[in-house]
Amino acid sequence: MKVAVAGLGLIGGSFAKAYKNGGHTVYAMDSDRTILGFARLSGAVDDELSEENIRECDLIIIALYPKDAVEFLEKNAAFVSPQAIVIDCCGTKREVCAACFAIAEKSGFTFVGGHPMAGKQYSGFKYSSASMFNKASMILVPPRFDDMALIDRVKKRLEPCGFGRITVTSAEKHDEMIAFTSQLAHIVSNAYIKSPTARAHKGFSAGSYKDLTRVAYLNETMWSELFLENRENVINELDHLIQSLTKYRDALHEGDGETLKELLREGKVRKGEVDRVWKR
Repeated sequence: MKVAVAGLGLIGGSFAKAYKNGGHTVYAMDSDRTILGFARLSGAVDDELSEENIRECDLIIIALYPKDAVEFLEKNAAFVSPQAIVIDCCGTKREVCAACFAIAEKSGFTFVGGHPMAGKQYSGFKYSSASMFNKASMILVPPRFDDMALIDRVKKRLEPCGFGRITVTSAEKHDEMIAFTSQLAHIVSNAYIKSPTARAHKGFSAGSYKDLTRVAYLNETMWSELFLENRENVINELDHLIQSLTKYRDALHEGDGETLKELLREGKVRKGEVDRVWKR
């Protein structure tokens, strides 16, 4: 299989390495030619992606910021083979899918929205790995939900990455869920670390601190774009959280131990319920 990867950051670099490790040919591009050169020297990439070799590709992975992803597809649509499948990796799906479905339909190839649920707190090619997606979930937003043959084709082309679960959904549902599972978590982590107490935490912190602050170290340019594109859903989740936190604060302010215990019990019970559903 011949695979094109646009963008050699953490995610794009991991796709390139996974396919190369699987014995496939990988063509890639990156705005930073130093990164592209290093990727070629390290053996993760066979050659630079061009108008000529993109025509040969069976799979095209777009691992760019949302606006850049659409721009890349617009620029290269005329060179994509009708047999190719194009998948983006953007953290929001409504705007990207709406634009890219239209481009693909006009140009005669297949575009499927994608979002690999894997990552690290650090960005960049040097942190990428061939095993990044092992057992992770891959979210797919297809142009039609009744096209099982297409889903099977996509699954087959993603096999070298080692995904443990494929989740098929709509762009709207994706953005609603991601506002809670990913975007809210990044905002909470980023806001939490701003406490003046954080500077003096050494010797007083353990697992809970590390878990909560891991994603505070983020790429502010990318995440700002993602938050703004999905702002209705993110604001909704923030409102729910603020409302909930206010209940804890009020109970503490009033010295109301019974209410505080009930709030904590409710959270513990909800965690158990959510975990049981997830394991099904």
